[in-house]
Amino acid sequence: MADLRETRIAKASALRQVGREPYAIGFQPTSKAAQLQLEHKDLPNGQEIEVEVCLAGRVLARRVMGKLAFFTLSDESGFIQLFLEKATLQKFDVADQEPSSFKQITDFVDTGDWLGVKGILRRTDRGELSIKVHTWTMLSKSLKPLPDKWHGLSDIEKRYRQRYLDLIVNPDSRNTFKKRAFAVSAIRRWLDEHGFLEIETPVLQSEAGGAEARPFITHHNTFDVPLYLRIATELHLKRLVVGGFERVYELGRIFRNEGVSTRHNPEFTSVEIYQAFADYKQMMDLTEQIVSSICLQVCGSMKITYQGTELDLTPPWRRETMQELVLEATGLNFDSYGNDRERAASSILDAGLEVPDEANSVGRLMNAVFEQSVEPKLIQPTFVIDYPIEISPLARKHRNKDGMVERFELFIAGRETANAFSELIDPIDQRERLVEQQNRKNDGDLEAHSIDEDFLNALEVGMPPTGGLGIGIDRLVMLLTDSPSIRDVIAFPLLRPEAGSQ
Repeated sequence: MADLRETRIAKASALRQVGREPYAIGFQPTSKAAQLQLEHKDLPNGQEIEVEVCLAGRVLARRVMGKLAFFTLSDESGFIQLFLEKATLQKFDVADQEPSSFKQITDFVDTGDWLGVKGILRRTDRGELSIKVHTWTMLSKSLKPLPDKWHGLSDIEKRYRQRYLDLIVNPDSRNTFKKRAFAVSAIRRWLDEHGFLEIETPVLQSEAGGAEARPFITHHNTFDVPLYLRIATELHLKRLVVGGFERVYELGRIFRNEGVSTRHNPEFTSVEIYQAFADYKQMMDLTEQIVSSICLQVCGSMKITYQGTELDLTPPWRRETMQELVLEATGLNFDSYGNDRERAASSILDAGLEVPDEANSVGRLMNAVFEQSVEPKLIQPTFVIDYPIEISPLARKHRNKDGMVERFELFIAGRETANAFSELIDPIDQRERLVEQQNRKNDGDLEAHSIDEDFLNALEVGMPPTGGLGIGIDRLVMLLTDSPSIRDVIAFPLLRPEAGSQ
């Protein structure tokens, strides 16, 4: 590798010696590869069009055959072949140029280099649309070679660590991030068109709230205070509803100091949406509308294939209570246990399931059983509704069911994709639940919620009935792009430093 780098440095020097700067200041392409391929798809083999085109891109492959050479050039839109003919290039050479521009391009240009070319279009006798090059400009000399197999990287870890290489050699990866960008802009556009206003909230917070998660801790030097990276945008968006905004949202980064898996990255993207005078039933309708609309725009259909399984995102979606789904999957009727945790735990063990030590109530036990026996089987879009109050400290008590709250989670392909509540607006009830959370935190639960006095003060000013919704953007994009891991849809996922790195 070191020898190859030195060879390329020498080629950059040689380019300067013949009057070609290896690192150009700028270039003005007039066309894209995909545009040319589409506009001239009917050009017959062996024919040329005497119209000059100008294109810039990276050389991904090269073949030199005597007085002819063929390069593959890649730009953001796709690929096109360069047809390099010694006699043609000599016609456009500067007088007495030594060596000729044909020799320069074949001797000094490597795969990985950025080139700007001008010429006319020609379809070769073998049917390949090509730019018959008249002149060329070195835009940037690559000092390191591309991976051996330019059509793909086989090392998954390297794809994540050196995403730039992945994007160069894997068109599917570029397409994934194009779809992600399109999905994000489509979500914003949908919300804007339906009267929602995006307002940014703080990333640095004195109290990390809005979710049960362990935060990242930092320090502000001037104020000399500890601060947290936000684990949710919820509490500040609710403050905005208190202030009079009836439809508000934020789409942005969230930070949680948690483990890494195919579904989790410590830094991820979500959109949180709050609508005054709505409840969780209306938020279910809203979720169906947003997700199905985005799926149609990005994929062209509401039926998609994810990891070999067809998913139908056409509304309406199935809606079932957590209790009904657990009963259906295990035969355990949690309504019959009342508050008898020991009897519930014994029944769970008899069913061959695990009883987590931290599940210290019947509600928490039901959620543990749900996660073990139901969640992985929820393949088609399913709203799981009515959650135990113990695991939902920010949700309103259910209007008809004791011990439950008006909450749903959307599951698709066996994983949570969205979470929503009829929001808790009673400041006395909210304080009691946050005190309970704080006690858990004091007992060592690092994911428990802290008491946020300013948020409680805002509730005491008065918050209207409100429905709230959060959608995980990364997990949604995984579905839309058929990506098995969250790392496939985050351009630069957090990775453990390589051995020996600082």
